[in-house]
Amino acid sequence: MAQFFENQSEEERVILVAVNEKNDTSADASLEELAELVKTAGAVSVGTLTQNLEYAHGSTYLGKGKLEELKTMLVALDATGIVCDTELTPAQMKNLSQILDTKIMDRTMIILDIFAARANTREGKIQVELAQLKYNATMLVGLRDSLSRLGGGIGTRGPGEKKLEMDRRLIREEISKLKRELEAVKKHRETQRKLRSNNSSPVVCIVGYTNAGKSTLLNHLTNADVLSEDKLFATLDPTTRMMKLPNGQSIMLTDTVGFISRLPHHLIQAFRSTLEEAKYSDIILHVVDASNPDMDRQMYAVYETLRQLDIKDKPVITVFNKVDCFEEMPVLKDLRADATTFVSAKTGQGVLHLLETIEIKIAESQVYVEMVLPYKATGMLTDIRTYGQLLEEDYREEGIFIRANVRKQDVARLEELQ
Repeated sequence: MAQFFENQSEEERVILVAVNEKNDTSADASLEELAELVKTAGAVSVGTLTQNLEYAHGSTYLGKGKLEELKTMLVALDATGIVCDTELTPAQMKNLSQILDTKIMDRTMIILDIFAARANTREGKIQVELAQLKYNATMLVGLRDSLSRLGGGIGTRGPGEKKLEMDRRLIREEISKLKRELEAVKKHRETQRKLRSNNSSPVVCIVGYTNAGKSTLLNHLTNADVLSEDKLFATLDPTTRMMKLPNGQSIMLTDTVGFISRLPHHLIQAFRSTLEEAKYSDIILHVVDASNPDMDRQMYAVYETLRQLDIKDKPVITVFNKVDCFEEMPVLKDLRADATTFVSAKTGQGVLHLLETIEIKIAESQVYVEMVLPYKATGMLTDIRTYGQLLEEDYREEGIFIRANVRKQDVARLEELQ
């Protein structure tokens, strides 16, 4: 597998460029988010330029007049490149590079760049490199023209220019190789999932928009010591921890990579096995940054990503996080959720109610049983206490009478013991 590297260079100064198609009301918020992405990638945004169009120009993204304005801005602001708030076509990339004579990047390149810098595990690195190669294969000509002007810097982590110098045949071969490696890792992950399912612990998966506070919540609940920063995509690799609910029941709590609007298709495909942790869970915790004014759009992006992954029919508990930011609580709703709670993962406010809500949702998915178990099956009582709810046990002459809530897959095991 190709080695990852980072190019050391002076801080890059970029102009953020966006086309506001059909007077899209979310355009400003998207541009603010792009500024955060650029900052996370290690560059500084020195200016913005937007144009209202019905559709972005097919060959140059912007209209002729705006391109002239952008040329002037590049000189005046001493900028080293531009970042467009969408995924450019190869033609747009090539033409912009020739017209502006500067480094051209798009939203997808920046996100891929951040992922390349943040991936730590073997699986994460393979996934990111695979996504980059697929993207580079489609953008080969335009990228070569653009990045050759300045070289290095943001947008070139991972394979970077090294891979751009390969022809399409070599890129296809490298993609095939990475797919084989990723398949082997995927099988290992599936084995881990089977082991987790065999112990009967309910699996609760944390999802949410990037920087919503998922890792902070996981740390608060489990002392997982996961990196938690006020940055986009602070953590990429999923973390799973065991924890006990107030009623004594054990659950597996899994954190996942943060979602974002227009998460690049290649990344969704590459990270599918990681993102599908939610697919194999019993309950989904949807963590929302309640203090973000763009909260509704972020919630929509999360549900849209879950839809793309075909994750449905799972109980969803929406966790409105960062409520400590409010002096007076606003009305917060998620009509698609099965339950909602309000917490501050930072201070612990509302966490007990969240855990009680999880207990209720797990109980709703369990089966109530009354039966007499033989004394030789005392080991099963330990499993019920750990993974279910043992409501009553009475040691009688004929055996141990129990009343309990157990997972559906445990009912057959209990019946076999009678």
